[in-house]
Amino acid sequence: MKINTKWNVKELILLLFMALVLVPLFIEVWLHRFLLQAFDNALYAGTMTGLIMSIIFTLSVYLFALRPHQLGWKEVGLRSFPRSYWKWIPVWTVILIAFSILLVVIMDILGVGVDNSKTESLQEQVTWFTFTIAFLSAAVISPIYEEIFYRGFLYKWIRGRWGVGAGLLVSSLIFTIVHIPTYNTLPVNFLSGIIFAWTYERAGSIVPGIIIHGVFNGIAVLLMVVG
Repeated sequence: MKINTKWNVKELILLLFMALVLVPLFIEVWLHRFLLQAFDNALYAGTMTGLIMSIIFTLSVYLFALRPHQLGWKEVGLRSFPRSYWKWIPVWTVILIAFSILLVVIMDILGVGVDNSKTESLQEQVTWFTFTIAFLSAAVISPIYEEIFYRGFLYKWIRGRWGVGAGLLVSSLIFTIVHIPTYNTLPVNFLSGIIFAWTYERAGSIVPGIIIHGVFNGIAVLLMVVG
């Protein structure tokens, strides 16, 4: 993947401050608490919180990384990719699913718990409506904005200065940190971050990562409903 960007440290600091401080404190805590009281439903509150987060993340990338430098969305990997790479999408999807199952089993054996009220709410009141909300949130909304930010911007920024290895590790570590407190899935988050960043590196596009991310999350929602 070619690295040719005008981004500097200022953009990195601003966007990391948004992702690691502003969103967790004001959106995931304060706003989510307000929405939970308003909806009296963890699934609805969590989905609305996720939608607002997607808008904030995507708008922040546009306002701080793209617009000031007159760059388009192709700069963060929203572009077509070689047809030859399609064969790797199911391969990486299967690898991610297989190793994720193994990691979750290991974390369960170690007794590491999970805090996910959205999942519990979905399991308690499964209807076509609640399933659709959860599926769209997990399989469509989250993959798009997370790939734009964590791979399209963050991985590319780090990779351009310190190389592929640092880009894979650091961007995936930050991607893992923002998923706290679902502690038992943190190894899965790290692994998925590595895979999504690698597909971006090889395909020159975040679209394969969005597809794998969406399929993986969609299957997870299906399994939660069935379970």
